[in-house]
Formats: sequence, structure tokens, C-alpha cells
Amino acid sequence: MKLIIQIPCYNEEESLPETLSQLPREVEGFNKVEWLVINDGCTDNTVETAKKYGVDHIICFNKNKGLASAFMSGINACIALGADVIVNTDADNQYNAEDIPKLTRPVLEGRADIVIGARPIEKIKYFSPLKKLLQKTGSYIVSLVSNTTIIDAPSGFRAFNKDSAMRINVFSKYTYTLETIIQAAEKNMTIISVPVRVNRNLRKSRLVKSLISYIRRSILTLLRFFAVYNPFKYFVIIGSVLFFFGFLIGLRFLYFFVTESGNGHIQSLILSAILLGMGFQTILVAFLADLLAVNRKILEDVQYKLRKLENERTKTGH
Repeated sequence: MKLIIQIPCYNEEESLPETLSQLPREVEGFNKVEWLVINDGCTDNTVETAKKYGVDHIICFNKNKGLASAFMSGINACIALGADVIVNTDADNQYNAEDIPKLTRPVLEGRADIVIGARPIEKIKYFSPLKKLLQKTGSYIVSLVSNTTIIDAPSGFRAFNKDSAMRINVFSKYTYTLETIIQAAEKNMTIISVPVRVNRNLRKSRLVKSLISYIRRSILTLLRFFAVYNPFKYFVIIGSVLFFFGFLIGLRFLYFFVTESGNGHIQSLILSAILLGMGFQTILVAFLADLLAVNRKILEDVQYKLRKLENERTKTGH
């Protein structure tokens, strides 16, 4: 059994030594543990630092592509390298590496496809009260949308079995954390949370540049995921709301048309016609989007089978 620990990096020359110095080379249940670093267009000495600390594999981008792209490239590389289990962690040493066996144990025992490390949010001193509230609210919304019970949805400390890694597709350029949960739930994977510890804060988060920006991007990300992974419900709800208000305004026009002998309120008739038309068209879009979603699922199944076939060929050498 091979475990590969992957670390997406962007200019992590200062924090990477402490992160790598704490990573294990032996984990219970595995006869081989390897490290992989994704150089996401670093302009400092991150790559040299990784080599100095004995990183087994390094993937390099010519320019910064973002966390989500770096994560997905790492997952694909780990699959190609024959990983049976993949652990993703951050280069800022936020997560305690001694808890990696906690993440991998449920995977090894077959109890989970994906395991997410749940940080003790309330006890993290460098998280502001507002950030703690946003973390909890975001996790609750993701759990509601995905029908899971994930305590810490934004956590990047995760373990994937090989099969779940082959099924993952990240479309977002912002972050992979929310999308992988929603996508895994849609594909009937088993996702669980385990409590993990955190280390001292080495630097400010690069993903959360400001709370307002974080809230805005998170809301837009969730809406996009809902439209992608549950398009029929998404567009039917919007279309139904538009149609309902158009219908109410139409009734208002009819009321005054009857009681006032057809005088005035032509604006209500125009607005009603617009809303009814928009609502009807949006519901039609729901059916088209549902057909596209079916096509996407078929393509993802084909991609999964191709990945699996390629992985088997790599292992057998044919």
C-alpha cells in the first residue's frame, strides 16, 4: 500500500521547511510513504527547499494557476504514481501532521472514501469571532446542500482513497474544498469528518484576503455548484418564483380591470407579461440544463473508466 502526501505550494520558501520536517515517512497500514509538492508558479526558492528536504515528486507550473488547479494536478499525479491513498495538506503547516493516521485509518478500514480533518474552530486563537461564525455557517450550508454532516467544510486536510480520487473533477479556480464535498455526495461517496489538531499560525491566509471578499466568493461558488450539480431544481425554483410574481401581478391587473372598467394599470399588465415569460423560459432552461447534467455524468463515468484503465496499465507495465 502506497500513501502519497501532496502539498500545493505558492511561494512557501519560509513555511515549507517546518511543514516538511513534521511530515511522516512511516504511517501505519502503508509500506511506502511518499511526498509530492505542486509548484504553483512559485517565484521564490520553494522548489529548492522541497528538494533539500527530500520531497519525492515535484510538479511545476510556469505561472500561478490557483489552489484548485494545483490540488487537481496533484491528485492526477498521485494516481499516475500508483497511490492507494492520497493525503492533502497545506504548506503553511496549519494542520498537525501527527494526525495523518487519523485521516487514513477510516479509508484503510473501508469506512470512508474521503476523510476530512475537522479543526477545533472555537479554540483557534488566530481566527476572529466573525471568521469562526463564517466557517460554521459555510459548513452548515455545504452540509445542507450536499446532505452530509461535514463539521469543517473549508478544511484542506483530507484523505482520499484511489477510487474517489479518480472520480473527482474540480471546475472552480478559487478552491477545491467545497466542490469536492458536493461532488462526492452527488456520486454517493462516503465522506466523514475526524477531529484534528492545528499548529501555530505561520502566515496570513492567502485564500481569505478579506472577509467581504471571502463571503462574496463563497456565496457565488455555492450558487455555481448548485447550478452545476442540481440544475433542474435550481432553475425550476428561479422560474417558479418569477412565474408566481408575474401571476400575482396579473391578478392585480385583472382585479382593477374588472372593478374600474378597464381603466389604467397597463404597467402591471406589461410587468406581469415579462415575469410570466421569464419564468416560463427559465423553467424550459431547467429541462435543458438537466439534459446537460446527464451528459456531464456520462462523460465523468467515461473519464473515471479511462483513469482506472490507465492506472491498471501503469501497475502491470502494459
